[in-house]
Amino acid sequence: MGLRASMAMWAGNQAARRTAPAVAARGAQHFVDKAIDGFTGFPGAREVARKYLERRRDVDRAIRDVIEQHVRLAGVQGFVTNVGGVVTMPVAIPANIAGVAVLHLRMAAAIAHLRGYDIADPRVRTAALMTLLGKDGAEPIIREKHLPSSPHEVAVGRADIEPATVERVAARVAQELAARIGGKHATLMLAKRVPLLGGAVSAGVDAVSTWSVARYARSQFPTHVMVERA
Repeated sequence: MGLRASMAMWAGNQAARRTAPAVAARGAQHFVDKAIDGFTGFPGAREVARKYLERRRDVDRAIRDVIEQHVRLAGVQGFVTNVGGVVTMPVAIPANIAGVAVLHLRMAAAIAHLRGYDIADPRVRTAALMTLLGKDGAEPIIREKHLPSSPHEVAVGRADIEPATVERVAARVAQELAARIGGKHATLMLAKRVPLLGGAVSAGVDAVSTWSVARYARSQFPTHVMVERA
């Protein structure tokens, strides 16, 4: 069974990596804006961050609450697919990929906002998008020069972010997420042999990946003094 799982996961990952970039590049900026600014039924990063800051009156505690909220949402079976279906109707990103990305991107942007970054700035938005790769996913790609630099360096850099860069980052993020989801689906096919286990495995994988992104976002958005645009 272990060999079958490995082979299925490898096949899913390879297929996902071949198809994801072309899908993600279309409407990347629209997707990023929707995830960070919010839409009907899905409050934006600022609103989420401010709600917890008003409640806690402490930035670190507010960040912990933001992370815990998103980990819980990621663990709700079916939630990420429903979110993705709403936000991606004009963007053509598969719902199971987009739902995870939307949740993670709002969380990363909320953390950046609480740490003092201007999340209206395209550089900060691109940096938040990059954190979706997680530390293990981002560092090799940065070393290979497929991404401009670390998320933090992108966020505080002086150079403007070109739309093509956003599309390239979005493509790579979608590629990696699709690979992870392909692997998750292979695992689920095996888990379905055990009654009631499939849903628990799916929710658990999404919750763990959310926590991983949160840790990376916290490391890439240290406390920063920045005047936010009105």
